[in-house]
Amino acid sequence: MVDVNVPIPDRRWWRDAVIYQVYVRSFADSDGDGVGDLAGITARLPHLDALGVDALWITPFYPSPQHDHGYDVADYCDVDPLFGDLAAADALIARAHDLGLRVIVDLVPNHSSSEHPWFQAALAAEPGSAERDRYLFRTGRDGGEAPPNNWESVFGGPAWTRIEGSDQWYLHLFDSSQPDFDWRNPEVGDLFEGILRFWLDRGVDGFRVDVAHGLFKEKSLRDQEVDHEQPTSDAIEMVQRHVTDEPMWDQPEVHDVYRRWAKILDEYGDDRMAVAEAWTQTAESLARFIRPGELDQAFNFAWLLADWSATAFAEIITDTLEAAASVDAAPTWVLSNHDVTRHTTRYGGGAVGLARAKAATLTMLALPGASYIYAGEELGLDEVDVPPEARQDPTWHRGGGKFRDGCRVPLPWDGTEPPYAFGPGDGQPWLPQPLDWEELTVAAQEGRAGSTLEFYRAALAARRSLLAGRGGDVEMLSPPDLGEGVLAFVRGDLTVVLNAGPTSVPLPAGQVVMASGPVSSELPPDTAVWLAQP
Repeated sequence: MVDVNVPIPDRRWWRDAVIYQVYVRSFADSDGDGVGDLAGITARLPHLDALGVDALWITPFYPSPQHDHGYDVADYCDVDPLFGDLAAADALIARAHDLGLRVIVDLVPNHSSSEHPWFQAALAAEPGSAERDRYLFRTGRDGGEAPPNNWESVFGGPAWTRIEGSDQWYLHLFDSSQPDFDWRNPEVGDLFEGILRFWLDRGVDGFRVDVAHGLFKEKSLRDQEVDHEQPTSDAIEMVQRHVTDEPMWDQPEVHDVYRRWAKILDEYGDDRMAVAEAWTQTAESLARFIRPGELDQAFNFAWLLADWSATAFAEIITDTLEAAASVDAAPTWVLSNHDVTRHTTRYGGGAVGLARAKAATLTMLALPGASYIYAGEELGLDEVDVPPEARQDPTWHRGGGKFRDGCRVPLPWDGTEPPYAFGPGDGQPWLPQPLDWEELTVAAQEGRAGSTLEFYRAALAARRSLLAGRGGDVEMLSPPDLGEGVLAFVRGDLTVVLNAGPTSVPLPAGQVVMASGPVSSELPPDTAVWLAQP
C-alpha cells in the first residue's frame, strides 16, 4: 500500500493541472487478452511523463459484469481480475507518484451493478423492506403493468424495469443492469464514505465523480413535463431540444453529499480533490458544484459541445470564467472523452479536423484552470466507424441509435498493423483497430517534426514554462480588432489568437512562441498561435 503521508509537493495542484484520461480497457494490455489493464497502464506511464501531463484519471477498474464496461460496479473496493488486482493498483499508484504524476480514480455513486450484493438482496426481499429501500423500487401504474413514470433511460427505452411476477419496478437512468441508488437512504451515504476512505488510504489523489448531478431525484418521482415530444433524460438532447424540466437531475439535496465528501478529503490533506461529471443546463448551475466546501472542479462540457465558431468559443470562455470566479474556483476545459465523438471528427475529420483540433487544443491550454486530455488525442486519432457486429456499447444494443465504441478503440503504440503493440503477440484487441493507423502510432510520431504527438509535447512544455503561476486574468479582444471568425484574448504578456474563419488574417504583433500549424505574416484558417509581447 502507498504511504499516504508522503504526498507529492504542491498543494491544490489541480487548479492549473493538465490531466490525461485513461480508458482502462483501451490504453495498454499487459497479458495479451486483448483488454487493457492496470499493469499495462503502469508500463506505459513513461509516455505520460514524456508528454508532460500532471495527472492521470483512470476509468473504473472495479469488479463488474462489464455490461457498461466498468460503470456497472459490483464491488467498489477491489479490482476486477480482467484488469489485475489490488497489488497492481498499488503498484500503479506508486509508479505514478515516482514520476510525479497524480492519480485520479473514477467513482460511480449514482448506481451500482445489478450484481452488487445490495441489489441481489433487494431482489430477494419483499416490497418495503430495508434491502429494497437502498434503491428506487416503486409500484407500476395500471395495476403494475406500466412504469411508475414517463422517464426515459439515457441509453434509450424506459428508465424502469419490472420485477418478473410482481407489480414492482426499479429505476435505472442508464442500462437495466445499473439500478439507481436511493440517496435519501443514509445507508447509501455511509457506504460511499467507506469507499472514499478505502481508496484515499491506498494513496489516490482524487476522484472523478460519475453522474455527479444525478444522485438525488425529485422525491415524488413525478412525470417529466415535455411539450408534444418524447421525454428524455439525455443531457445533450435536453439542451438541444430546450427541455428544461429535469426531475431526475440536479436536485438541491445533492450538494449535502459533496459537503460531506469535502470534509473527508480535507482529513487527508489539502492536496486531495474531486471533479464532477455534471451535465447542467447553465454555467451558473455548474458553479454550484464547486462552491467552497463542495467539489473542487466540474467538467466544462459547454466547451466540448460548442461548434467550430469563434463567437461560440468567446461566449463560453467569458461565461465559464465569470461563473468559476463567482465561487472562487478554477475552471476546467475539455474537448473529448470516452462518451463523445472525438473532436478531430466533430470538427470535420481528416486534415481539416486535425488542424482545427490542434488549434482548439492550443487555445484551451492557454486558458486559466485545468485542461483534460483524452487518451489518443495526442496522436490525432479520428473517431472509428466500428462495424455493427463489433459494437459493444449498451446504448447501441438498447436501440438508442447511438454508440460510443468509436472513441474507445485501443491505442496504437508501434508496428505497421493491428494490434500495433497494444498487447504482447498478435492477438487482436477488444475493439478492432483500423488498418491505416501505421503512421499514427506513438513510435511513428515520436521525434517526427510536425507530428501531432510532438505538437502536444511542445504545447504542454510551453504552457508549463510560460503560463505557470500566471493567475486567472483574461482580457478578451473583440472580433473587429482582428477580423470576422477570429477569437483572441490576452493573458499576461501572451496574446492568443485562433482563426476559426474561412480566410487568412494578418498576424498581430509579437513573437511567435507556439503555433498549431505554419504561420507567416498571416494566420491561416483553422490555426491558433501564442504571441509573446515585449
